[in-house]
Amino acid sequence: MWEGVITEVKMQKKIIAGFIVFLGFMWLCTVISKSFYTTKLPIVSATGLEEKYIEHIVEAEGIVVEGGKRAVTALEGLRVEELLVHVGDRVEAGDVLFRINLDDLGDMIKDKQTEITKLQLQVNAILENQELKKQRKEIEEARAREDYNTTARQKDTDVGRAADVYARKMEDLDEEGLSEEERQAILDELQSAAYGEADAMRERESAMKEIERNIEDIQFPEASDATLAVTQTQMASLKSDLSVYQKVLNSQGNVTAQAAGMITDIFVEAGSRVPDSASILMTDDSIPCQLKVIIDKEQKKYVGFGDEVSISLDGSKQELETTIDYFSESQSMPGSFETFIRLPEEMGAPGLSGKLIRSERGEKYMYCISPAAVHKLDNREFVYVLKEREGILGKEYYVEEVTVTVLDQNDNWVALESPVLDGESKIITSADKEFGKGDVVRWVE
Repeated sequence: MWEGVITEVKMQKKIIAGFIVFLGFMWLCTVISKSFYTTKLPIVSATGLEEKYIEHIVEAEGIVVEGGKRAVTALEGLRVEELLVHVGDRVEAGDVLFRINLDDLGDMIKDKQTEITKLQLQVNAILENQELKKQRKEIEEARAREDYNTTARQKDTDVGRAADVYARKMEDLDEEGLSEEERQAILDELQSAAYGEADAMRERESAMKEIERNIEDIQFPEASDATLAVTQTQMASLKSDLSVYQKVLNSQGNVTAQAAGMITDIFVEAGSRVPDSASILMTDDSIPCQLKVIIDKEQKKYVGFGDEVSISLDGSKQELETTIDYFSESQSMPGSFETFIRLPEEMGAPGLSGKLIRSERGEKYMYCISPAAVHKLDNREFVYVLKEREGILGKEYYVEEVTVTVLDQNDNWVALESPVLDGESKIITSADKEFGKGDVVRWVE
């Protein structure tokens, strides 16, 4: 009897031990399965949203350019014998830039002198003709006045005679004892005498008016003639050119710099003739240099006219705190913007590179995250949020996609706005493999 009980107890222990072994095996299988399952999941890093100031720092490369340019000119048409400078050369006041061919210059001086002589002869002829015309006009006026006086005397005599006839007829009319026929005859003669006096006065007035008009015509100013003035102007210009030619000849054909500076542009070469514009352009050392910086559209949001900036030049530890005093859209690079910043005297040289730095602290935002956490697709911006749930193997993490609005950003932070995000949200910032919305992931804190 006891043997049966003992056997039964041993059997139960074996069953319990087997069950325990089975549970252990199942647990081990679960652990192994879970471990194997989790090793296949993407490993992600996640962080919470932070309160930050979105600071914007603009760094833009630039180049030092001249503050102003000075034109070197010479008389047009001179032939260049020798060019002694190159672009980039630095010259001092009095340095020879190029030389003029003296033989060619001598020929040009002779030509100018010949032209001046011809023009002088023309001027002399014009002046002589004007004097002759003046004398002829004076004679014509004197003769006209003489005719005026002669005609006046003659016509006054005619009028006087007609008036005398009329007066005698009036006296005849006053005689006594005249018959009616005699009186009528005298009246007729008196009427004729009156007509004769009126005709004489009319003829006098007409004759005098004609002579007066002739005198007025003679006295009328001559039509304007610019020939003399134009010729004298041409001669003055030639004399001025000749004076410059003579100065060049006196200087042995040397064209020199009037001030110190650096050669930036050359428009002549040996054997060519001097143009009617500048022959050489050079910097003007009396005007400080400028730093020219190109700003793109994105940088323009944080840099503008009047803003405070920091300037540094290559090879110098000195930083210049200044403000932007020129800002405009670039003509050579549409869509970009140019700014020129005046540098202090003796700071920088044309061609030296430099940098503009502009820092703006910006606004404070409640929810900020690394730019790596924000994704964009079809003009929609979103983040992946880490969520927790119970799965077949216990607690697991999965991915939820949340659309956001970017309020501001810089290289380090992005300020977000979303109705479902808060300070407790865990935003995925990186992963060791690709994942998508709804995927289960492994979070490594």
